[in-house]
Amino acid sequence: MKPVILSYARLARPANLPTAAADILAGIAIAGAIPQTPDYLPLEISFNLLFLVLASVLLYAGGVVLNDVFDVGIDKVERPERPIPSGLISKISAAIFGVLLLVCGSVAGFLCNTLSGAICLVLATSIVLYDAVSKNYDFAGPLNMGICRGLNLILGMSVLGEINHIWYAVIPVVYIFAITLISRGEVHGRNKGHIIWAGLLYALVILAVLTSVLAKSANIYQVVPFLLFFSIMKFRPLLNAYKINSPDNIRKAVIGGVISLIILDASLAVVFSAWWYGLLIILLLPLSILLSRVFAVT
Repeated sequence: MKPVILSYARLARPANLPTAAADILAGIAIAGAIPQTPDYLPLEISFNLLFLVLASVLLYAGGVVLNDVFDVGIDKVERPERPIPSGLISKISAAIFGVLLLVCGSVAGFLCNTLSGAICLVLATSIVLYDAVSKNYDFAGPLNMGICRGLNLILGMSVLGEINHIWYAVIPVVYIFAITLISRGEVHGRNKGHIIWAGLLYALVILAVLTSVLAKSANIYQVVPFLLFFSIMKFRPLLNAYKINSPDNIRKAVIGGVISLIILDASLAVVFSAWWYGLLIILLLPLSILLSRVFAVT
């Protein structure tokens, strides 16, 4: 029984799930629901926060499970050790598991408010579209994946039953587009062109956050340390992948990109709140790194 349970956990990519929660925490800050001083959140917002984090995590988990369901033919050749091609979990069982996760995630969204539930339904649809169709296309796949992340940030913004500053969702769209471009070389390598484009997009993301803080608040001295941390975590593995364009280095660059999303979310959150809230989000980073040593990120 234990190997089967572990295999279901592997399907859900536990190391990635804290990054989904970080999106929600950043979105809640953008919505203006976080006080400038670490006092306390109103009880209603606290419950809504929990519902949205649960919704996001379940939707993300459902998406990666269904991704493996649709990829079973490719994985039999390229990643035969994964739970479905190895025979530990049947394709039908994995599909049911993935759909249940999406359904439960959407229900959790409606427990917050109707707007959040509707966003969850759109996000779930976008996730399935990526898993089943768009990931097979060089441009549509990365764009669809980025849209999923953008919707996840918007889900956090919906905590008060309305959405403001929706354009900030473009930032994770661009960022995830870049990561997905890099991931195209995980199996065979030889993707220096994609790495160059990704580096330019990462620089654009940093510039967007800096522009946001200059336009929105006087928190630039609080935001800059987060962005410096983000740059180090992001660009070091990217440069290594460019110098030695091997599948292993490319995979490390993808892992670094996914995990660094937590720092990017923390930077965005500080723009609308304060440094202490950004540090709370950063606490998800060691959890994600620890889980990545046990479970695959990609």
